[in-house]
Amino acid sequence: MSAAETVQAVWRLEAAKIVGALTRLTHDLALAEDCAQDALLAALEHWPRDGLPRNPAAWLMTTAKHRALDRLRHGQMAAREQGALGQDLDARRDMMAPDTLEIMLADEADPLGDDVLKLLFIACHPGLAREAQWALTLRLVCGLTTAEIGRALRAKEATVAQRISRAKAQLEKLDARFELPDAAERQARLAQVLTVLYLMFNEGYTATAGPDWMRPELCLEALRLTRMLAALCPGEAEACGLQALMEIQASRLPARLDAAGKPVLLLDQDRRRWDPLLIRRGLAALARAQGLTAPGSFTLQAAIAACHARAARAVDTDWAAIVAGYDELLALQPGNPVVALNRAVAVGMAFGPGAALPLVEDLSAQAALQGYPWLPSVHADLLIKLERPAEAAAALRQAIAWTDNEAERQLLAERLQSLEGRP
Repeated sequence: MSAAETVQAVWRLEAAKIVGALTRLTHDLALAEDCAQDALLAALEHWPRDGLPRNPAAWLMTTAKHRALDRLRHGQMAAREQGALGQDLDARRDMMAPDTLEIMLADEADPLGDDVLKLLFIACHPGLAREAQWALTLRLVCGLTTAEIGRALRAKEATVAQRISRAKAQLEKLDARFELPDAAERQARLAQVLTVLYLMFNEGYTATAGPDWMRPELCLEALRLTRMLAALCPGEAEACGLQALMEIQASRLPARLDAAGKPVLLLDQDRRRWDPLLIRRGLAALARAQGLTAPGSFTLQAAIAACHARAARAVDTDWAAIVAGYDELLALQPGNPVVALNRAVAVGMAFGPGAALPLVEDLSAQAALQGYPWLPSVHADLLIKLERPAEAAAALRQAIAWTDNEAERQLLAERLQSLEGRP
C-alpha cells in the first residue's frame, strides 16, 4: 500500500472522530471540518516524504487540533477555549496518549464520552429537513462522498451537495450545541439517528461504488454507535431492533467474500464462518426489542434476519416466515419498493419463481427502482430458473449497466458469461 493509500485508509477510519473532537472543543462545525481537511492535506504532503508516523491516527488528530488552535488564536477567540484546547494538545504532543487518570476523570464527567455519537445528534437537529439530516450525517460521520450519498439516498449528486451546504448554514444559525441532548430531545431526534446509522451500515455491507464489495469499517463503526445508543436508550424498541439487525448481519461479514476476495451471495455462504457470538448478541437484542412494544421496521427486519441466522443450512430457511415478515414490513412501509423487491425474492424461494416473476415485473415497470442494479439481477435469477435464458441475459446486462461497484459488476458479468456459455 502506498503512502497516499495509507493516508486515505486512516482518514476513512478517523475522520468522524477528528471532526467530532474538534467540534466539541471549538463549538464550530465548519471550523472543525476545515481543520480536519487541513490535517488530511498535511498527511498527504508529509507521510510520502517523511514516512508513516508511529501513530497515524494520533498524528492526524494532533495536527488538526494544532490547526484549530492557530485559527482560534488568529480569530481572538475566548481565552477559556484556547486554554482547554491547548491543554488537550499538550496531552497529545509527540503522539503520546493522555494520562490514564485524566481519561478516567473525563469519562466520569461525560456520561457518553463519544464525540461521534454526539456529532450524529447534532447533524440530526430537528431544525433541519429529514433529507438534509441524512445527507449531512452520511458526510460527516461516514465520510461518504456526495456521489455515494446520492446513490444511497437515490438523489442527484448536485442535490446532495446543496442539502449539505444548506444544512451547515442552518446549524450555524440554530447555534447547535455540541452536547448530548436531554431525554426529550433525544427522543425527538432518535428516529433520524437510527435511520442514518442504518444507511451507514448498509453502505458498508454492500458498497454502492468503488472496487470493494464491502466496507467493513463502516459496518463495525455503525454497530459500535448503535450498541452505545441502545445502551443509552434501553427502553427504545427500535434502538434494540436496529442493534439486533446489525449484529446478525455483521455476523455474515467473514463469509461474504471467498478466498480470492470475490463476493459470495447469501445462499452460497459457508455458514460455519458466520460469527456465533454476534448471532447470539443479535438474537438477545431482538428478544429485548420484541418485549418492549409492537415491532417497528428495524425490529421486523431483524426478525427476518434471524430466520436466516437460525437456519444451519440454506435449505433449512423458513422462507414462508420471511414472506410473512415482509408482509408486516410492507404494512408499516406501504409502497416501499426495496421492501417489495426483497419480499418478491422470498416469495420466489417459498413458492417458486413463477409466483415471484409477476411481482418483479410489476416493479420493473415502475420508476421507483430505475437504476437499482438488484432489480434486474433478481429478475434475471427468476428467468434463469424458469429456463428463459435470452431474457435473463438481457436483464443481467441491464444490471451490469446500472451498478457502480466493480466487485458486483464482476459477479454479474460472470453470471452472464456462464449463461451465454450454455447450449
